Amino acid sequence: MDLVVKGRGVRVTDQVRRSAEHGAEKLARLEPRAIRLEIEVGSERSPRLDGIKHLDGTLEAPRRIFRASASAPDVTAALDQVLNKLDRQLRDHLDRRKKRVHARSDRLKSPPIGPEEDTGGG
Repeated sequence: MDLVVKGRGVRVTDQVRRSAEHGAEKLARLEPRAIRLEIEVGSERSPRLDGIKHLDGTLEAPRRIFRASASAPDVTAALDQVLNKLDRQLRDHLDRRKKRVHARSDRLKSPPIGPEEDTGGG
């Protein structure tokens, strides 16, 4: 899986990049076909918000895109929130797919086979 960490007006440190790689590994275990995880780090410029960091995360998987965003006073806390939200979305998606497959399997079952009745005229 490709990992892209970019900063908008904020410098991305090695610690943030390592934390993002660790989170990407967890997501890749859930969805091995995931193509790309993109995390964008930004800082609020309003003095009332006092430099709160805002993160947007996008996980691209085949035929599906998951998005999450979070804000926190520091980047690592916001990154944890984004990764948890993406993890929850991915788990819910996989559960829905699993339920759909199991629901279809009920329809494919043949009727139970009982003792054959001899209707032969004799």
